[in-house]
Amino acid sequence: MSWRPLACCLAFVASLCSCEGTSEKGLRPDASIYNELTHTAAIDNHAHPGKLLARGEEDVDADALPPDAISDLALPTPMLDGSPFLPEARRAMFHLNASGGPMSKTQSEALRRKRDDLQRSEGDGYPAWVLNETKTAVMLANRVAMGRGLSGDRFKWVPFVDTFLFPLQNKSYKNRDPEHAAFFTREEGLLSGYLQASGHRRLPTTFDDYLMFVSHQLESWKGAGAVALKFELAYLRDLKIGNPTRESAERVYAIYSQSSEPTPDEYRILQDYLFRYISTEAGRLSLPIHIHSSLGTGSYFLSSNANPLELEGVFNDPALRRTKFVLLHGAWPFAREAAMLILKPNVYLDFSAFYFLTYPAGGSKALRLYLESAPEKVLYGSDASPWGNGIGWEETVWLGSHNGRLALALALSDMVRDREITVDRAKKIGHMALYDNAHALYGF
Repeated sequence: MSWRPLACCLAFVASLCSCEGTSEKGLRPDASIYNELTHTAAIDNHAHPGKLLARGEEDVDADALPPDAISDLALPTPMLDGSPFLPEARRAMFHLNASGGPMSKTQSEALRRKRDDLQRSEGDGYPAWVLNETKTAVMLANRVAMGRGLSGDRFKWVPFVDTFLFPLQNKSYKNRDPEHAAFFTREEGLLSGYLQASGHRRLPTTFDDYLMFVSHQLESWKGAGAVALKFELAYLRDLKIGNPTRESAERVYAIYSQSSEPTPDEYRILQDYLFRYISTEAGRLSLPIHIHSSLGTGSYFLSSNANPLELEGVFNDPALRRTKFVLLHGAWPFAREAAMLILKPNVYLDFSAFYFLTYPAGGSKALRLYLESAPEKVLYGSDASPWGNGIGWEETVWLGSHNGRLALALALSDMVRDREITVDRAKKIGHMALYDNAHALYGF
């Protein structure tokens, strides 16, 4: 969901973070550490790359939740007019000189031509060219389906699984607000499509058959190259997952799968059971679970829905210790909570989206918490996304790479200055966060 501009609340949070006290020495990373990180190829744990499109084609598989459903948007503070970020990215990627103010019509047209010319010259290799320009070895692509140009050697698929949690009538959810109406309409459409593709004209009659359908879908995705599974659940409801019995979930399914809508409490029983079932299957299939656990876009998003502490019962479940969980976006702004949670043996996090959630100086403070807690559990991510309004995923992958490396170098440099680690250890940890930890987690 985070290829979109963030809502006003994120801009406010980012502006607060930029005001935190930072010493003058902390604004500049150790030169040797920064140089090491800028020359290290990275595995990008979380991004939304766009496929190559034919004339008139739309990328309908970019996300499970429709971006045009988000209302009352505002750019986050680091991306507002006057910020150097986007002009820097456009100079680096497209050799386009532009000021920090609004782009003129002439500049916008020049950017479009440069982008089109590069796509024509690179052909199907254009997405890989973008990775090369940003020192990205492999990118994990959060998409409903992959597409042209997203080759399996450089782009690894992460499909969305929220749709399986909501197989019953969702009228109450849709009535909450316009965004939920669009989100659940999309989730229902995805589930219907998966059912039809597997030979079902409607929901399976029995709960056993539904669970078998879900398992077969996950297995087919694994066979098609999926390397992880993604929950966007915080956009749909909170992350507080109970531990209901199979019998109670089966009862809800049996009563309501072919008839009326369940009560909210009854529906949660089924959803919570299905969340744990999918997580168990993910462990069996060696597919880590990615969870959106940060602030979100849209004026109706509830920040409390994304508190990662609500997932502690899931992480502590002995039946789920085979499953690896990754908290996305550093669980920002719940950085301290996330730093505690990654001490658990099956929990990781990435620091994707730090190029717009905060400035590098603010992001480095959160990164230091993570690195002091469990440096082997910290993963780099860009959260590269096509934002629209002339902002493509190309610029944002550059920003994620540039600002992410800078924030990481700042955090490590401060740890060296405080004599927590040596320079050599800092470089090792930096390489771990950029590449080694993801390589160990996914095996590529």
